[in-house]
This record gives sequence, C-alpha cells and structure tokens, in this order.
Amino acid sequence: MSGFGSIDQRPKRFYKHANAVETDKGWSVELDGRAIRTPEKSMLSMTSRGVAELIATEWNTQGELLDIANMHVTRLANVAFDRTPKVRLEMIEEVVRYAETDLVCHLADTPEELLQRQEASWGPLRDWAGETLGIVLLPVQGVLASRQPDASLDAVRTHAQALDDWRLTGLNYGLGLTGSAVIALAMEQNHIDADQAFAASRIDEVFQSERWGEDEEAEEAAARRLVELLALDAFFLALNS
Repeated sequence: MSGFGSIDQRPKRFYKHANAVETDKGWSVELDGRAIRTPEKSMLSMTSRGVAELIATEWNTQGELLDIANMHVTRLANVAFDRTPKVRLEMIEEVVRYAETDLVCHLADTPEELLQRQEASWGPLRDWAGETLGIVLLPVQGVLASRQPDASLDAVRTHAQALDDWRLTGLNYGLGLTGSAVIALAMEQNHIDADQAFAASRIDEVFQSERWGEDEEAEEAAARRLVELLALDAFFLALNS
C-alpha cells in the first residue's frame, strides 16, 4: 500500500486469467494464452504440475495492481530457472556455512527455561538430521561456536549437491527465513511444516518478547516471514508430491 501523497508504482493487471498448461517440456503458466516469461525473458517451464498451479493461483488472486513482491512461488520459480543453474556451487556452500554455525546448535547458558525450550524443539531436529541425512551437529552452550565434524559438513554438501535446481532454490530461501540449515532441510524433506519451522526459528524472539514486551516492528516482520514460509512449504509439497 502506498503512503499518503505517494504514487503506487505497482504495475496494472494486464490479463484476465492464468492457467497451468502442460507442454512438451513439462508445465508452464499462461496469462490469457500467453506463456509467462522469466526476468531474463525465457519461457518459464517446470516439471511440477503442482508448482505451475501454485504460480497460476498467485497470478489469479492479484487485484487491479500486481503485488509482485508478494508472489513468492513465482519469485522462487524465476530464481530456480534463471539464476540457480549459474550459481549452484555458491548456493551449495551457503547451506554448508549455515550448518557450520547452525541456530539449532547454539543453546543458552541461562536462563534454564529458555534452554529447556530450545532443547525441546532443536534436540529432535538435530537427532532427525543425524539419523536421516547423516548430518550430526554438535550443540554448544554460549556464544562461541563449536567446530562441526567434517563428515557432517560433507553430508550437508552431498545432500545439497543431489538436489535439483528447484529444491536447491527452496532450500536456500529457507536458510534466510529460518537462520538454520537443519530447519530448512527439515522443510525441504517435508519433515516439518511452515508453522513448526516458524516456531523453531523464533524461540529466542518469543522468549524475549514474553519477558520484555512485544516489538511492533519485529512482530510485523515475523508475520511476513510466516507468510513466506507458508509459500515455501507449499512449494516443497508441490515438488515432492
């Protein structure tokens, strides 16, 4: 929404209806019969019907002005198609970097209540990562990071390397939203949903707000992050169905 006296710069809606359409290359999305193109002017094509339908829904639910910034699945698809093939190695190493200092490994010294909340949420996630993906990460109390086993970081790298461009794009998006490779991996594997990921990523925030009161700007930012996590969850579900 524009502020008082400002001009809304969002583009006007230029189509009536969006459809997911099967093609000889998989699936695309058409606006009144014309295929959507990426920012680099390529025809957006995908193998997942579910993702194509999510994108079509985003375009169909727009009003008179297009809210491009909040079309999260469309943005993910554009990145997966245009950018990820060019920077796969960098994206893979970003997952490894998050794992090296993962949120779910940094436990509080005090108070005990916060430590208990962290372990109740993060302990099972660390266990799952170790048992399912061979990613055994060591927790530490305090601000100093513990060096993680090379074998575990190699397991992170191997898993990320095996992902296609679409899943790798979603995984990297999840890193920024949750601050954790483990939480993002659990979403990518459909082990946890958006609400669970959101709760796990905000344990410290929620604890502080309970003690000192809510910060309005922080809560608004958190609400926006939840919307993005819900879109990411739908994206992964569509890819994995």
